Amino acid sequence: MRLSRMYLPTLKEDPADAEIISHKLMLRSGMIRKVTAGVYAYMPLGFRALKKVENIVRQEMDGIDAQEILMPALQPAELWQISGRWYAYGSEMMRLKDRHQREFCLGPTHEELVTTLAREVRSYRDLPIILYQIQVKFRDEIRPRFGVMRSREFIMKDAYSFHADRESLAAVYASMHQAYGRIVKRCGLNYRSVQAAGGLIGGAVSEEFHVLAETGEDTIIFCSECDYAANLELAASRWHLLPNEEPQPLSKVETPGKIAVSDVAKFLDVPSSKLVKTLLYKDKSGELFGALIPGHRSVNPAKLTLALGREVALLDKNEFNIYPQLTYGYIGPIGLHGIKLIADTSLKQLYNFIVGANESDHHYKNVNLERDFTPDAWGDIIYAEEGDICGQCGQGELRKLRGIEIGHIFQLGTKYSEKMGITFVDKTGKPKPFIMGCYGVGVSRLVAAAIEQKSDERGIIWPISIAPFHVHLIAVGKDEKVKETAEELYNNLLAEGVEILYDDRSISAGIKFAEADLIGLPLQVIIGKKFLETKKFEVKERENGELTEVPFESIIGWLKDKIHSELRLVNEEPNKEKA
Repeated sequence: MRLSRMYLPTLKEDPADAEIISHKLMLRSGMIRKVTAGVYAYMPLGFRALKKVENIVRQEMDGIDAQEILMPALQPAELWQISGRWYAYGSEMMRLKDRHQREFCLGPTHEELVTTLAREVRSYRDLPIILYQIQVKFRDEIRPRFGVMRSREFIMKDAYSFHADRESLAAVYASMHQAYGRIVKRCGLNYRSVQAAGGLIGGAVSEEFHVLAETGEDTIIFCSECDYAANLELAASRWHLLPNEEPQPLSKVETPGKIAVSDVAKFLDVPSSKLVKTLLYKDKSGELFGALIPGHRSVNPAKLTLALGREVALLDKNEFNIYPQLTYGYIGPIGLHGIKLIADTSLKQLYNFIVGANESDHHYKNVNLERDFTPDAWGDIIYAEEGDICGQCGQGELRKLRGIEIGHIFQLGTKYSEKMGITFVDKTGKPKPFIMGCYGVGVSRLVAAAIEQKSDERGIIWPISIAPFHVHLIAVGKDEKVKETAEELYNNLLAEGVEILYDDRSISAGIKFAEADLIGLPLQVIIGKKFLETKKFEVKERENGELTEVPFESIIGWLKDKIHSELRLVNEEPNKEKA
């Protein structure tokens, strides 16, 4: 493609509303343009990168016998009402009505619709089946930001598998896990797969795939010794063992106006870890629960929901007016009647700690379990932190990484098939609900994640497998011999099937080089005055800036060998999960 003919509206400066690297560089390099908040158009350069990622995803799905379909983005409300997710999805779902006032949504995901498509599978002999699509999704983000990273309209690959038994589901889930690893690896990116919560989609087993990047919005917890890794929502940990203490006599002390943990700790001259917070939560029926956690830690809402088996919300300060028996800021477990208490397991090794006394301006000192109170239940309900002991091996310490979630896989079980009455006939001749799996990859998100991981102060550094073009040919100067040679090389490379972008514009060399680095194609071939003297092309590798002089007669073969060897390396190098 000639740059003089390509629609590539680059920008010299970062747009004012762009916050993260990928958003800035995708706008500056002319890859995308904003249509409205959270909605973007892909320009020619961006669309080429998008199709490269799509092709990798499609090849890996086809390689595990998944079959491509295309489902409508417009979905009738009835499907979602049957599954119970019509209102559970909340305002994030984009709803609309047709001229007959029938309700629809623009699909944020397609579990309900694909389940109905499996209705014609009659027998266990026809299973398993894996269906997938690459489709536009819609989620009305409350605050769309970061360009295509968190947009209201995005492109996703979603796959769904149908099984007769859980063994079959586990086998396909494992195949999908491997395929997802290959997808990210083939895109030339470092990643981690981590244990994750099912969220609104559901499922007892799920894993996320994260592209590692310092600018990532997600926190990944992993063990320094074993293979344990999980997202922050789910990460399990243990405390370093604390020394035993002799129980001291319980006493009530005045703490005038001291509500915050830090203020109480300072007033009583103890570390925050000596305090135990009692936080009150309420479920949808109005039942209250008390969560007991160390004073210097935070409740993990996802873990608390799992431990209680129901969704709860933290009691708002204003809601204390409804419960006159509760004293805001001084809640504690001793004498707290009619409220079920769940304590974090880390409290089992605490002695002589401090709690609220359920009385204004007072706390209890030297509180000990069993003697002074007994929780109704125990659970892992706090966020894991760096330096904690691994909850899996009990040996290594936990570490943190930042990541960008680009994929999520789920073992759904019968959540959708059961509610929607979609069954098959098993070996005994009885109807059974399908056991299902669900597997998503953010295609447009992968493009942005690649730029977050692979860029520098000058611009994008494309991995060769998803680069819009492989070679950027730059002709410098006004010498006719330079132009003739550049034209000849361009046409010969095109004939050889090399993906090439040719900067044939009559502009300064400085602008050409700056835009070449901004666009970030893997190989830059430079022809100018120096070529006339040496009959050698300068080839610059964008990733490391390395310059190689290649003779005129060797350049085509050299470039083809370089491209093919780099592509082979991406496709064959060892798994990068441990990076």
